[in-house]
Amino acid sequence: MQEEQRSLSSVRTVSVRRLLVDSSVRWQVLSVVVINIGMQLSGIDAIWFYTNDIFEKAGIPAPQIQYTTVGTGAIEVVAGLIGCFTIEHLGRRPLIIGGFGFMGLCCAGITFSLVLQEHVSVMRYVSVACVVGIIAGFCIGPAGVPFLITAELFKQSHRPAAYTVGGALNWMSNFTVGFVFPFLQMSAGAYCYLVFSGVCLAVATYVFFIIPETKNKTFMEISQLFASKEPVMESQGPGNSDQLKLRKMNGYGALENGSVEFDSSMSCP
Repeated sequence: MQEEQRSLSSVRTVSVRRLLVDSSVRWQVLSVVVINIGMQLSGIDAIWFYTNDIFEKAGIPAPQIQYTTVGTGAIEVVAGLIGCFTIEHLGRRPLIIGGFGFMGLCCAGITFSLVLQEHVSVMRYVSVACVVGIIAGFCIGPAGVPFLITAELFKQSHRPAAYTVGGALNWMSNFTVGFVFPFLQMSAGAYCYLVFSGVCLAVATYVFFIIPETKNKTFMEISQLFASKEPVMESQGPGNSDQLKLRKMNGYGALENGSVEFDSSMSCP
């Protein structure tokens, strides 16, 4: 935090427009866009909004649907607690990759179970298990990690604008899914969940290859991990050999190796 404060002593908070056009944080902005849109387009809103309809189409008797819904709510609470207590041990990447990946498999499982339940009676219970799996996978990772990782990917000057972009996309995607899903379900039937499966697996793949682990890392270290994906731009003025030099890495000032010389007569406590 002190290192970041020194590097940001003369930096002002950037606006949303400046954030979007700032090429030095393009990977961070793209990552926020992907995980926030993927968080809502994963199908979790469709599951929450239309759980009773899904259970009805799965063949669950009407008097038992309310109890099944209460059970899924209990699973949601338990999964959320598991995510809270494991995020600092496992890290951010395993939770978000595992969560999206498991959701993708369960969305595909709902499609196959709904298609086959007319021929195999046990498939109605598989569809219920997949609904529970989607909720559990979401609450363990994708429900909370995107908000945390947004703060860790940006320095303080960029963070308010990043949260504005992420929050706007999150709610826009939420509205889109809630509005479009009934029409998608009418046109594609059981196969509509394959769309959500593709989104979940795509986000998990993106996080696996692009977003680094941020657990126990400073803002400076995280920026340097992103900087390895593109050429490092150095900003040094002439005639500053006697001053502390900073190197611009994705918008973060990083101490340049060998730029600070210590007097050998100085003693360290």
